[in-house]
Amino acid sequence: MAFQKDGYPPKRTFHTTKPVDKAREKELVFGIQSVAEAIRAGQEIDKIMIYREQNFNEIQQLAAEREIPVQRVPMEKLNQITRKNHQGVIAFMSAIRYVSLHNILATIFEKGEVPLLLLLDRITDVRNFGAIARTAECMGVHAIVVPMRGAAQINSDALKTSSGALNYLPVCRENNLIDAVQYLQDSGVQVVVCTEKASQIVSNIDFASPTAIVMGSEEDGVSPDLIRRANMTIKIPMIGKVSSLNVSVAAGMVIYEAARQRG
Repeated sequence: MAFQKDGYPPKRTFHTTKPVDKAREKELVFGIQSVAEAIRAGQEIDKIMIYREQNFNEIQQLAAEREIPVQRVPMEKLNQITRKNHQGVIAFMSAIRYVSLHNILATIFEKGEVPLLLLLDRITDVRNFGAIARTAECMGVHAIVVPMRGAAQINSDALKTSSGALNYLPVCRENNLIDAVQYLQDSGVQVVVCTEKASQIVSNIDFASPTAIVMGSEEDGVSPDLIRRANMTIKIPMIGKVSSLNVSVAAGMVIYEAARQRG
């Protein structure tokens, strides 16, 4: 070890920020004017982070008009995301363009097809989301519905994990999943929640009817409000000692049963 003239080893320098991921920075827009212009241009933005000690009135107003989630965070958080001059504002761009649930459902019925939709309640892991999307597209699901807040960011990781399925499978982003469920039920679509608390098993349900399947978060499953609003609840029967499944695996099993019944 090299020593300084005073006999002590040289001081070590520690960095508090993570190394910059160049691929991730391509998915970001930062700086006050750049973010404002991205919103005005109608670009798809998953969320915006702003420095919590400062007001960005124009950006906050534009984001509210577009219903883009805004998070107020400490400066350290912003500096960890990018070391460039972000001016206290960072926008996370979506890798896809979202579509309207109303338009998707109308199109499905106009084609004479029986809707099969997948609602994801607070699925935050990007790789789980991508894996679910891959299975859904392969098994004929018409669209995935996610909440405006508390959902996985649809970025390059999600696209990669989905093996390109997200290029073909429509994704609807709704401000409130409760309202989405109500709209689906009013439109003649049964809403089926998958939860370990259910008494009926997945194979006992008629998936040949217009159906929306609800899968819940990795942490605590489907929210109680959605469970109460559902037409029915189902569970996957298990005989092993482990009592839970990864949400992407569970979603695949339920979607397969729906596709099997539909022939």
